[in-house]
Amino acid sequence: MAILFSNATILPMTADEGSPKTFTGFVGVAGSRIALVTESASEADAFRAAHPDARIIDCTGRLLMPGLVNTHCHAAMTLQRSYADDIALMEWLHDYIWPFEARQTADDVALGMTLGVVEMLLGGVTSFVDMYYHENRCVEVAERLGIRAMLGCNYFDSNVEEVLPEVGQAVELAACCDRVRIALAPHSPYTVSPENLRRGKETAERYGLHLMTHIAETQDEVRIVREKYGMTPVEHLDALGMLDARTIGAHCIHLTDSDIATLAARGVAVSHNPQSNMKISSGVAPVERLRAAGALVTIGTDGTCSNNDLDMFEEVRTAAFLQKSATGDPVALPAYEALKLATVNGARALGYAEGELGVVREGALADLIVVDLQKPHLQPVHDLVSNIVYCGKASDVDTVMVDGRIVVENRRVAGVDLPALYAAVAAAVKRITAK
Repeated sequence: MAILFSNATILPMTADEGSPKTFTGFVGVAGSRIALVTESASEADAFRAAHPDARIIDCTGRLLMPGLVNTHCHAAMTLQRSYADDIALMEWLHDYIWPFEARQTADDVALGMTLGVVEMLLGGVTSFVDMYYHENRCVEVAERLGIRAMLGCNYFDSNVEEVLPEVGQAVELAACCDRVRIALAPHSPYTVSPENLRRGKETAERYGLHLMTHIAETQDEVRIVREKYGMTPVEHLDALGMLDARTIGAHCIHLTDSDIATLAARGVAVSHNPQSNMKISSGVAPVERLRAAGALVTIGTDGTCSNNDLDMFEEVRTAAFLQKSATGDPVALPAYEALKLATVNGARALGYAEGELGVVREGALADLIVVDLQKPHLQPVHDLVSNIVYCGKASDVDTVMVDGRIVVENRRVAGVDLPALYAAVAAAVKRITAK
């Protein structure tokens, strides 16, 4: 069924510098694509005439914009939300997170993924990049809930022989859904040997997949990699041939000028996770230096036990504020540029062509969100983009469309019984933590 969003304030994320960022008008969707973007009422009437059964959604007082793209998370870790807080990273991983994960089943991972996807959809996230275990099981979750996903099969040296054989199965399962893609996800250059990093890259190339990994997240990681290989994490990965335009590097905090130049030259997508980095005291990623070098910078939430939510509105705001504070420059990462990191840039990181995703443009995939502007914290409107970036909240999202299908309406997720989901999550956590 075709859908026409009428009387909307539209933020297409396509404006040239100096041009108006928003306008009032109409957006028509036919199938999975945007078929009409216009200010003209007569063109909207023509769309209605061409699609007599089209559903009309009145967006008076609301903003229509591209859905947000979360380029790094561990969605199933919702089961570990607030499980281990205020602890140093290495202790947090070794004493809490990894033992918890060792007690999880594939069903637990699928359940945690379900809760994570529901949270993201309600917060206006229409695409996400995941990095976890049992991603072959999570294909069904993403398909069922209607979100767009890149699911990274995570491995260490300790489980590589289990994970790599599952990749082909996951690719086969995802082949029936255009919205879901599989990726390889070696954990990091300090937990995966050079041989197994290469094996992951070779597997990714065999199937034509992206590869993602944590890069230079902490000073400890940089020290370990230098001691083992005599190089920075970026230099080490580059020497192994791991870095190219199909690589997503999470965090990228402790970088030299040479590292930054390499990431930019190789076309690596950097996923900036400001709130997680702040909470674990990992440091501040040099986002402005990366952008100045021409690197592709995006935004991710990381997992819910190091954040502790999947709220991309908060993440965009924090990214902008943190760069201003870290650089001492109040004009660093302005609001519109910060929003591009979570829309246009995120779409590029997933491998979509320019103009195909992350924008409101005719011919683009119809991944759209409607934001209710009739909120005290969004009034008055001197600058709508500033309001969205500096004042907007996940709870302002009213309607979410992915691939031309409405998956959230009036803040209700299609096909999800929330009380039953919460009860299942509570039971799973009680069983896991009781062992």
